[in-house]
Amino acid sequence: MDLHVRYEGDDDPKKCSARKLARFDLTELHRSARATPTGIVLNPFAEQALAPGDADPTVEESGFDTLVALDCSWETAEREAFDLRGRHRALPFLVAGNPVNYGTPFQLNTVEAFAGALCILGEREQAEAILSKFRWGHTFLELNEEPLRRYAACANSEEVVAVQQEYLDAADDQSDG
Repeated sequence: MDLHVRYEGDDDPKKCSARKLARFDLTELHRSARATPTGIVLNPFAEQALAPGDADPTVEESGFDTLVALDCSWETAEREAFDLRGRHRALPFLVAGNPVNYGTPFQLNTVEAFAGALCILGEREQAEAILSKFRWGHTFLELNEEPLRRYAACANSEEVVAVQQEYLDAADDQSDG
């Protein structure tokens, strides 16, 4: 899949996974929404969860082979995501493996978002390839091995949400006990 990033540049360049992916020619950075291609937009505020069928080439919409991530601060993420063209999808429950947000649910950096999406869409090898550029990359896959496998086996967004709910319930049980 082609990987593209709507890039704001408001983070520490040394810690920015999107910039590192671009240095290895694994993604393209775009400074405006208009310059960003249409695709599957990884939007944490989307109403529908990403599911394997979202990359189905028989779907009439264009952009089934393009993943778009938004790299900006959480303060501007919702506003910026609305400007991007494509099918907006939220990633289901996954845990960060990066050193900044290690172990925190839903706080993925750009490469983790891409890797999670690629695994769900059946592109595990590409996910491993982009994560291999980071010392901690394998940690993301190890932490999320079971949920990624289960999400990738789902038929649609509703099934992904049902699987996600099991993880959310388990997390609630742990915090209660």
